Amino acid sequence: MLAEEKCAPCHSGGKPLMSLEAQELIRSVPQWSLSDKAIEREFAFKDFHASMAFVNRVADLANEQGHHPDIYIFYSRVKLILSTHKVGGLSRNDFVLAAKINCLAEKADCVQPVR
Repeated sequence: MLAEEKCAPCHSGGKPLMSLEAQELIRSVPQWSLSDKAIEREFAFKDFHASMAFVNRVADLANEQGHHPDIYIFYSRVKLILSTHKVGGLSRNDFVLAAKINCLAEKADCVQPVR
């Protein structure tokens, strides 16, 4: 299960996941969408305070894992984008962190999933 894995250290020169690998892994992270070089998900909350509390939990998790998302905050919505810059695309770490973030979202004060 992805949520139980730890993000591996990234090294320059690694190769991004092949498209088929990414398409297989995206099935393991509900509500995340796959683009060419990233995965993303948007979350909705009751207010700004709840959004920021979630962002702070994501930041703590990202620091613990050594893998960091791009974070966009829009009052009661938060958009996260994951990509592994060192490989120029997606790595397994992106999906591991997405699975862990999904676990955080289950415990957070999410109003509803946003696509």
